[in-house]
Amino acid sequence: MTVAAFYLFAISLITGGLFTVVSRSPVHSVLWLILSFLSAAGLFVLLGAEFVAMLLVIVYVGAVAVLFLFVVMMLDVDFAELKAEMAKYLPLALLIALVVLMQFVLAFGAWEANPAAEALRAQVIPVDRHNTEALGMILYDQYFLLFQLAGLILLVAMIGAIVLTLRHRPDVKRQDVVAQMMRDPAAAMELKDVKPGQGL
Repeated sequence: MTVAAFYLFAISLITGGLFTVVSRSPVHSVLWLILSFLSAAGLFVLLGAEFVAMLLVIVYVGAVAVLFLFVVMMLDVDFAELKAEMAKYLPLALLIALVVLMQFVLAFGAWEANPAAEALRAQVIPVDRHNTEALGMILYDQYFLLFQLAGLILLVAMIGAIVLTLRHRPDVKRQDVVAQMMRDPAAAMELKDVKPGQGL
């Protein structure tokens, strides 16, 4: 049963990843991406890492993929024009794909199985503790500095993205809270004495 579930999740993961790339509709691509995330979560469950599987479902499926879906459905993007622009770079993409394929062939050609790999796969989680506790010990004990550096890199990337996309254009009106609070009502308002039957 475990082997059948592994092959089911693995095939669905590869299929979802393939159709994420080749689907013509961006909405369908996001849905195939959600299938890939769910299949990867199933593989993590088979490995005994239920906490990582639930994180994958909650964070990626529940937040990131749904955000992608909303953005794709709300933005009025001409995907036909984008694909026409992408056709110009098809020869370069094929060259890069050929180089990556050759690297995979070289890597798998010289690959040899470690004799201890079978025993390591059989006991992914320590016997004396839960997998969530083991993951916490690894992240916050053995690789604490690397974990903090990864968070710092993500923070710098987020600030950089905000700085690059934030544009102060003169034709866009922005709210100035201090100017609104310091405004003098006598200078900002004018009372008109309108007589009956007379317009402004």
